[in-house]
Amino acid sequence: MKTTFFQAYRQAPWRVQLQWVGIFLVVLVMIASVAGIYLSVSGRTAATGRRIQNLEMDITDLKLNINDLNTQLAQASSAKFLYDRLASLDMVESEPRQALYVEVPGYEPQTTVVMAPPPSVNPVSSQVILPEFTSSLWDWLKDKVWEAPVASPAAPIEVNP
Repeated sequence: MKTTFFQAYRQAPWRVQLQWVGIFLVVLVMIASVAGIYLSVSGRTAATGRRIQNLEMDITDLKLNINDLNTQLAQASSAKFLYDRLASLDMVESEPRQALYVEVPGYEPQTTVVMAPPPSVNPVSSQVILPEFTSSLWDWLKDKVWEAPVASPAAPIEVNP
């Protein structure tokens, strides 16, 4: 009896049509699944890109605000602005000879300057990488499998009657 890949009889036409419809629907579902995943990833990517653009705009706005504040600080500390402010507060420039120095009893000015300790490099005495992470897979296999101690055969258990 000869066995072949094909059947000995022909299937009914409606079964063949049903098989083709089933194959078509499976392919259609697979294409729809791939398209859905693609759209999901594309949507998330677009949303993330938009968030990045918004954050970059915020960074630009903050940099402009910082520059404006630096400009205002520079204008406020300029000599012309300080002289105008002195004039508006009815203050006059004093000569060092006209200044009155007052000695406050009990006040001791700070005489020593506290400086940071000099930089030093502490040598690393311990090993940074553990030995478990320095061996290769081959070394581990050799230690655990090929050079493992062979268990001695178990002695038969003697039973006394």
